[in-house]
Amino acid sequence: MSELILFWHRRDLRISDNTGLATARSQSPKVVGVFCLDRNILERDDIAPVRVTYMIGCLQALQERYAQIGSQLLILHADPMQAIPALAEALNAKAVFWNWDVEPYSQIRDRNIIDALKEKGIQFLNENWDQILHSPAEIRTGSNAPYTVYTPFWKNWISKPKLPPVETLQTLEGLTPGEQEIAQNAGAIPLPTAKDLGFIWDGDLILPPGEASAQARLAEFTYKPITQYQEQRNFPATDGTSQLSAALKFGAIGIRTVWQATTEAQENSRSEETTNSIRTWQQELAWREFYQHAMYSFPELAEGAYRDAFKNFPWETNDTHFQAWCEGKTGYPIVDAAMRQLNESGWMHNRCRMIVASFLTKDLLISPQLGEKYFMQKLIDGDLSANNGGWQWSASSGMDPKPLRIFNPASQAQKFDPDGEYIRRWLPELRSLDNEYLVTGKITPLERRAVGYPEPIVDHKQRQQQFKQRYQQQKEIIR
Repeated sequence: MSELILFWHRRDLRISDNTGLATARSQSPKVVGVFCLDRNILERDDIAPVRVTYMIGCLQALQERYAQIGSQLLILHADPMQAIPALAEALNAKAVFWNWDVEPYSQIRDRNIIDALKEKGIQFLNENWDQILHSPAEIRTGSNAPYTVYTPFWKNWISKPKLPPVETLQTLEGLTPGEQEIAQNAGAIPLPTAKDLGFIWDGDLILPPGEASAQARLAEFTYKPITQYQEQRNFPATDGTSQLSAALKFGAIGIRTVWQATTEAQENSRSEETTNSIRTWQQELAWREFYQHAMYSFPELAEGAYRDAFKNFPWETNDTHFQAWCEGKTGYPIVDAAMRQLNESGWMHNRCRMIVASFLTKDLLISPQLGEKYFMQKLIDGDLSANNGGWQWSASSGMDPKPLRIFNPASQAQKFDPDGEYIRRWLPELRSLDNEYLVTGKITPLERRAVGYPEPIVDHKQRQQQFKQRYQQQKEIIR
């Protein structure tokens, strides 16, 4: 058997700060990367063209990085449960390494691959946690159970030391020409474009793909915007967030690299305000990890509500209302601006994600699972754990001690878009309106007709009362 180790990339599309890749290199200098365009994922109906476009760009950059250090990144387009073991066998590989994942499908897939590798007598290592700072086994309650509430999770999580970035590899040995031919016969292909795969995205990307771009964005963000994050993060018209979510989703940047940058920013802080802003962003990283731990420990979250009162909640089925929400035609300016941003850019500001999710579930009384799926069909950073956690938080159906949080679209706009800058950017038909009417949504029927903007499809006050009534009824049923 050769000394070749295949490193299977999934959510770690980078060379630097890659736990599993570094472990592979410690056991052999001959390490070749492989990525499988998984048909079980790409053929689902919740895949966003913008996300595939970003992923392909990251893979292209990763191939270039492998070439720079003397090796290759092989591309497969198949079911990985057959293709990965078959490639390893064809190349007479010593082992296959990869980093572990939290998602239900990933765990099932990986266990099947382990069984196949065992049958072929090929070693494997999948015990590295790379996408999170602490494994689910590390952050447990006093009774050794997973956390279901964020605040105690955060207190435990932040109390533990964080590992530094893994050393970046400088050299690897790749396949010989003969081995490259064997790999091609075993299914390795040239990297396709997103369009080759049937995904069309002609718009811009909020973040250029690849680890170099992600590192540059991190450096830019931690130089100054992070110091004003606490004040600026809730204003969608302001460029006050990192916009690194897509890079974190695909692992174009390592979470240890990100954390180290925040601690260095703290060391350079010269004011309590700046320190608090940095800590606030660190808490957002912890929220991300909380949702990943939750998905790992409670995989049933992917299928529905966590709270009993919402497992059989009487959501409405109203295709007209749902389509109006999807298209940004609800008659509520802040909601419509956010949905237009999503549809046109493949990204949405986090404050607006909460606003539109609350509107769909608390105003339209439509199931959060429909909104969750629509987000996955559109978002460049669509991530099962984060998206599911955010929707369950907004719907009050998840791990949240305050189950009846309801956002008023008008008050949210007045507070977080007081000058109407965000609304005007994404709803150009409303640019000429006075600010007072724009942010409150109190636009007269005449003005709405004049600019072609719809009447509100529901009355917020009435609908929030209906939601509360249904919730109380459900609580009575489960008692």
